[in-house]
Amino acid sequence: MTAPSAPPRIAFDVRQHLTGLLRKALASVAPEQSLAEIILERPKQASHGDFASNLAMQLARELKTNPRQIAERLVRELPPSPHVTKAEIAGAGFINFTLTAAARTAVVGAVLAAGPGFGRGAAKNGRAARRLQVEFVSANPTGPLHVGHGRGAAYGASLASLLAFAGFEVTREYYVNDAGRQMDILAVSAWLRYLELFDEPVPFPPNAYQGGYVREMAEQIRQAHGDRYVHPAEAVLACLPETEDAEVRLDAMILAGKDLLGEDWAYIHSHVLNEQLTDCRADLEDFGVHFDVWFSERSLYDTGMVARAVAALEKSGHIYTQDGAKWFQSTAFGDEKDRVVQRDNGIYTYFASDIAYHLNKFERGFDKVIDVWGADHHGYIPRVKGALSASGADANRLDVTLVQFVSLFRDGQKVSMSTRSGDYVTLRQLREEVGNDACRFFYMLRKCDQALDFDLDLAKSQSNDNPVYYVQYAHARICSVLAQWDGDQAALAAADLAPLQHEREFALCARLAEFPELIQIAARDYAPHALAFYLKDLAGDFHSWYNAERVLVDDPATRAARLALALATRQVLQNGLSLLGVSQPVSM
Repeated sequence: MTAPSAPPRIAFDVRQHLTGLLRKALASVAPEQSLAEIILERPKQASHGDFASNLAMQLARELKTNPRQIAERLVRELPPSPHVTKAEIAGAGFINFTLTAAARTAVVGAVLAAGPGFGRGAAKNGRAARRLQVEFVSANPTGPLHVGHGRGAAYGASLASLLAFAGFEVTREYYVNDAGRQMDILAVSAWLRYLELFDEPVPFPPNAYQGGYVREMAEQIRQAHGDRYVHPAEAVLACLPETEDAEVRLDAMILAGKDLLGEDWAYIHSHVLNEQLTDCRADLEDFGVHFDVWFSERSLYDTGMVARAVAALEKSGHIYTQDGAKWFQSTAFGDEKDRVVQRDNGIYTYFASDIAYHLNKFERGFDKVIDVWGADHHGYIPRVKGALSASGADANRLDVTLVQFVSLFRDGQKVSMSTRSGDYVTLRQLREEVGNDACRFFYMLRKCDQALDFDLDLAKSQSNDNPVYYVQYAHARICSVLAQWDGDQAALAAADLAPLQHEREFALCARLAEFPELIQIAARDYAPHALAFYLKDLAGDFHSWYNAERVLVDDPATRAARLALALATRQVLQNGLSLLGVSQPVSM
C-alpha cells in the first residue's frame, strides 16, 4: 500500500519559533532587555496550552512593573504566526501558547525523517565535539562482580551512550587496580587454598577471599604446575607474628608467600589477576557494557608516573614528612585531614597512584573527566580534587558522580550480601535470574545518588507493573500493528497528518517532541534515569492512545496518519532503549 500524498511538512523547531516570537515582542516592549533568557515549558495541564513562558515574571523586577501588565504588553506585540492559534495570559503573568494541529503533529515527520538520529545532538557553533572520558566500574579484579558493581556498570554505560548521543566525543575507560594490597590478598588466598590440596593446610584468614572461585583458581594452579608451589604449612606459620590483629596476620602471610615462593610469587599473582580480569571482561561484555580503554594501575608505577607526581607535589611545597612518611597537605584544599602518599617503608599509597592516574587523564587531552564511584568514596572527592589543584591542574575538569548501594528483595525479604566472605549475589547470577534487559532498566529507575531497592519478583513479572515489560510491550505492539498492515513503512514519512485530531494523539506527539530536549538535559545533568522515566511516560501515552483508538481503520488517510504516528513512536522507543542498553523485542 502507498500512503496518500500530503502537503509539505512544517519544517521548523517549535521552541525556536516561539522563542523568536517572544524575542521580537520583547524588542518592542523592553529593548534594553532584548538579551534576557527566554524559557519555554510544557504546562502540566493540557487546557493551559502547549507551551508556557514566565518571561513577564522574570522581567518584573528590572522593569518595576506588575508581571501581568508586562505579559499583556508582550502578547500585544507578538508577531502573527501560522503555527499559533492563541496566546493567553494566565496566573501571575504566564504566557500560554496553543499551537495549530499541524504544528503539534509536525514532530511525526521530523522523527521519521531523522530515524535513529532523532534527538541526536551535534557539535555547537561549528566547533569539534568536546572530548569526555567516563571511567566507571573499575572494581578490584579480586572476585566476580556483584550487584553493586552492576549498578555502576549500567549507569556508566548508559551515561556514556547518552553523552555520545548528545554530541560529545566519549571514551569509556576501566581503571584496573592490578597493583597493591588487594591483589596480594587474592594471591595469598589462592595459594593457601592450593596448599590445602596437598595436605598442607594453614588456618585460612577470615579476612582473606573466601569464595568458591578462589578454590577454583587453586585447582587450576595444581593442574597446571603440580606441587611446584608447595611449601610446608610449618614454614608459613613460622613467619606469622603472635598477634590477634587479623590485618597484621594477613599482611604477614603475604610476606611469607613472597619470601617462600620468591620469583614464583609473580606467577601466582599474575594467574589470579588474569583469571579475575578475564571473568570481569566477559561478565561486562555479556551485560552489554563495553570499554574503549582498560588502563593498568601497574603501568603508573612501571613508567614512573606515581613517583613523578609525588615529587612534583613535594617540589611545590604541598608535601611534608612526618614519622618517615610523606603526607599531602590535603586540609589546605578542604579535606578533613592530610593524607599519606608514601609510607615510611617507601611504598606509595593508593592515593598516590590515583593522583598520577588523574593527571594522566588530563595529559591525554580530555576536556572533561567523569568518574563514577561508589557512594562510600564520597570523602575521596576533596582530596583528589585538592591534589589536582596542587599539581597545577584545573580540578573543575573532574566531575564525580556517586552511585548508591543496591538492595535485592525476593518475596518481600531482603537478600543478604557481603564481599570478601564470598556470600553475595553476583551480577552474573542476577542477570541469569531476571535477564539483561530488566537489570539494565531497573538499575536506571532511581537517580544514581539514591539507594535502590531491586524487586526480583517484579523484574521477572510479565505485567504492566513491570516498567521494562511495559515499555518493551509498547514497542512490540507497534511492531505487531505494522506487521498486520504489511505496507511500505518508508512511504509513511509522506503521510498527511491532518486526520490526527484527538487529544491522545496530540499528547503522544507532544511527548515525542520532548525527546531531543530530554537528551540534552539528561546529558547535562549526568542523569540517564531521566531517560528511563521518559520512556515509561512515552509508553503510557502510547498504550492510552492505542487502547482508545484503532490504528488499522478503513479510511486510508486516517490509517496512514495513525500508522505514521505509531511508527514515529516506535522509533523514539528504539532510540531511547538502545541508549539504556535494553533490547526492543518485536513480539512478546
